[in-house]
Amino acid sequence: MKNLKKAFCLSLCLLIATPMLSQALIAHPWQGKRVAYLGDSITDPRNSGSKKKYWGFLEDWLQITPFVYGISGRQWDDIPKQADRLHEEHGDDVDAIIIFCGTNDYNNAVPIGKWFSESDEQVYAARGATKTLQTRRMRQPIMTDSTYRGRINIALAHVKALYPTKQIVLLTPIHRGYFGPNDKNVQPTEAYQNKCGEYVDAYVESLKEAGNIWAVPVIDWNATSGLYPLLPEHLQYFAKPDTDQLHPNDWGHQRMARTLMYQLLTLPCTF
Repeated sequence: MKNLKKAFCLSLCLLIATPMLSQALIAHPWQGKRVAYLGDSITDPRNSGSKKKYWGFLEDWLQITPFVYGISGRQWDDIPKQADRLHEEHGDDVDAIIIFCGTNDYNNAVPIGKWFSESDEQVYAARGATKTLQTRRMRQPIMTDSTYRGRINIALAHVKALYPTKQIVLLTPIHRGYFGPNDKNVQPTEAYQNKCGEYVDAYVESLKEAGNIWAVPVIDWNATSGLYPLLPEHLQYFAKPDTDQLHPNDWGHQRMARTLMYQLLTLPCTF
């Protein structure tokens, strides 16, 4: 009888505790945090493609305080400058940094380049014997503004050194439709190679590779956002169906934000 009473009491306690436990488990790790956003026009608050950006929706839904430094037209070589401005204005008073960049590198035909240079170097090594000086192949990140991967190397080395204790997240570029606001600025869809003979896929894939090279999480917005302006049915998510299929409108940004919100559930904001 005593065992039955104990079992009943334990079950009752679990039933009472379960709602509170569930609430604790689903609390969003980015709730109420301070997040910096670096990137290009899709992040830039001055871009007229939408009244509200993805980071504005996250501000509403998660009460995230946004520090926004994205600038229209900028490429990966501008990310260190944006990070420096963030540091000058807020110092270490930021919880995480999200970088969304790369579509303009593609449009401006920045060569993809290589991640590393390699050379034969001498290094001491030992295994079960006295250490000896050995010749081994060594690689080093290529730091150059003249290639896409070189720019990413420079940027991530800089941001990770500037903010060694902070979460840094990369977002891949979303799909590109036609953009032609005037005769002096006409950008074909991603169906076409750029001037250096690359499709946008190469820039997206390089960003995914950067996650492993630099130990930063990558959220593949190219795939997960669902935005695909190459289909007429998806132009409802973009600023102007006839001349701007590149910049999402409010509905497009909301879809991006909702995707990002759930993806960020898998990542800590602070350490």
